[in-house]
Amino acid sequence: MNGIIYVIFIVSAMTITPSVFEYYTPSTMVEAVNLLEKYGDEAKLLAGGQSLIPLMKMRFASISHVIDISRIEEMDYIKEDSNRLSIGALTTVDELGSSVTIKKRYMIIKEAADQIADPLVRNMGTVGGNISHGDPANDLPAVMLSLDATFMVQGKNGGKEIKAEDFFVDSLITALEPNEILYEIRVPKMVKRQGGAYIKHKKSAGDFSVAAVASNIIVDGDGKIIKVGVALTSVGPTPIKSTRAEGILAGKKLTEELAAEAARSITEESDPVSDFYGSIDYKKKVLRFIIKESLVAAYKRAKEAQ
Repeated sequence: MNGIIYVIFIVSAMTITPSVFEYYTPSTMVEAVNLLEKYGDEAKLLAGGQSLIPLMKMRFASISHVIDISRIEEMDYIKEDSNRLSIGALTTVDELGSSVTIKKRYMIIKEAADQIADPLVRNMGTVGGNISHGDPANDLPAVMLSLDATFMVQGKNGGKEIKAEDFFVDSLITALEPNEILYEIRVPKMVKRQGGAYIKHKKSAGDFSVAAVASNIIVDGDGKIIKVGVALTSVGPTPIKSTRAEGILAGKKLTEELAAEAARSITEESDPVSDFYGSIDYKKKVLRFIIKESLVAAYKRAKEAQ
């Protein structure tokens, strides 16, 4: 049911509430796209609300039209075929982490999902929201970069594909146009001798990470690395996919020494800032350690994968 929510301002030392906005609940993706087309920059999509609602409550975002897409059933699924894993954008993080398919073959995705915030957030937050918000501290963007994922987008003029590496433009800015919806995430199907790992370092449970690393490795029958993807979280204005990992590791068997060398080089691609979570130097030390840990875990899984 569409309508207007009227909000009474309650301002105190502890409470700030959003301004008045119109609220819509489309039941199909086409309806949602039409609303986005109609209201343009004045509209925002609401899925799980774990990113948008805090911004609105604190008045960091003032929005005239909120389009709640959480009831669009056609965007909630996890399925795998002979070529890919497809994840509907309205799949919750909890559904992602508990999926039998994900548990069986995509441990890197499960590890990231299980470490996002707390159970309440995971139950409400959606995969599409975690990705399309463009927050460099979110966990799933780096995972999708390491896996060479593709994002399926629908707009007024039709659909298109955006590669994960082209999607994240700047902090909180993505390649999505104002009238477009991310409706599906596509990940190449895991193959034999492929393994991944997501390692996250945070100060306490529920925190954003100090740094996190997603590693995806494919090896041949002799244990030599055929392909590798490494992406970093919380150490730059966007999630960062390493351009050095392939050159350092391809064609080689991973040893402790090689993992340490790769970690040092990949760390140089990061661009952290000093903040509540630590200094630049501290974050780089943490990052170097967990890159090595992530590579070793992904390589071990790749060698064991059938």
